[in-house]
Amino acid sequence: MEVEATSDDCSWLPLILDIVKCMDKDSTDVNQDLTKLKTKIQETREKILAMPEIESSPGEQQEQLRVMREQVDTKTQLLKKYKGLCVFDSPK
Repeated sequence: MEVEATSDDCSWLPLILDIVKCMDKDSTDVNQDLTKLKTKIQETREKILAMPEIESSPGEQQEQLRVMREQVDTKTQLLKKYKGLCVFDSPK
């Protein structure tokens, strides 16, 4: 499952600003704005939990990263080696 977040999805600042403004005015809209903020926080939690590899510990993620970097280095070296052999030239 691919999770894509836009800046609008993760921006809580406008909601917090609305809450502060309502509190300054002693408005009754504070509860409505607080409900919106709680909903936004819950949606963000769900998105975070839906992210791939979120269940892995930081140590496991570091190990996966190290292995992947080694694979990239190995493949880069192989590409350089094969490129130098001119294997990709078409026969005439």
